[in-house]
Amino acid sequence: MGGMRSADGAGRWAMEARGLGKRYGRNWALRDCSFRLPAGAICGLVGSNGAGKSTLLNMAARLARPTTGSLRIFGLPVTDPGVLADYAFLAQDKPLFPRFTVEETLRLGAELNPRWDRAVAERIVRSGKVPLGARVGTLSGGQRSRVALALAFGKRPELLLLDEPLAELDPLSQHEIAGLLMAEAAEQGTTVVMSSHQLTDVATMCDHLLAVSEGRVRLAGEVDELLGAHRLVTGAHLVEGVPPQIARHTVVESRTTGRQFTALIQARGPVEGDWKVSAPSLEEVLLGYLRSPGTPALLTADAQVEDEDRGTRGEEEAAA
Repeated sequence: MGGMRSADGAGRWAMEARGLGKRYGRNWALRDCSFRLPAGAICGLVGSNGAGKSTLLNMAARLARPTTGSLRIFGLPVTDPGVLADYAFLAQDKPLFPRFTVEETLRLGAELNPRWDRAVAERIVRSGKVPLGARVGTLSGGQRSRVALALAFGKRPELLLLDEPLAELDPLSQHEIAGLLMAEAAEQGTTVVMSSHQLTDVATMCDHLLAVSEGRVRLAGEVDELLGAHRLVTGAHLVEGVPPQIARHTVVESRTTGRQFTALIQARGPVEGDWKVSAPSLEEVLLGYLRSPGTPALLTADAQVEDEDRGTRGEEEAAA
């Protein structure tokens, strides 16, 4: 198994990026991206359109080569052929052969994947009452998503990469597929990296977070730890700018509405003064960082990678 390959503990990390970058022509889609994700995590990958989410997933799925830096999957360079059996990638459009029947699609999965688990794939399809004899092109969006996930989980991957898996589904199908995804990931112990525009999906499904903006990491780490580092403060606006009691903390963003001042902060100890202090929601923290590119990025201790030899080894791997 890929997670057990490394005896030095590197297999603890499902993904580890060091100085990772991807340039298309003169434009950087992703730049100086460094983070690590523990095995077994369910990670939400969030950011606006063009932030670099799909680029990161494509590099993890070996569909794009890094321009700079390195990316390792369970301790192995992503360029290592041994990585192929350890991950499954499901693109947003869930590409399937429309003229194949569901049964033929699953048979194809068995032929292409040495660790194929027929029982898992058929359980996922049958639990949704998807007819095995139906052609894929005649299925509903929710049914196609189920078949696509059956292919992904049937491979028995250690890492599942999902690009907007719930997009373009009706609310009932979204709920059904989200439940299926969480149940199967828990059953198999699969690490999941899931990009999504829906912050509610991330809040309810994910225990880890990776937020990117303008090609750079803005937040990374365990969700509860990231939330616990922040406070939302409100009070009367009595001075120009940020009040001194608030300025001693790291201010992510602030605004004044009439006579009311509101700020999202990384708290450095107690907040002094006559302020109402509350815990922010995940959406408030995410939007605060995405709207404030000048605020320093925040990575929890587990999400940080060491600075030593960053980029040197990775550039050699990317050039190999």
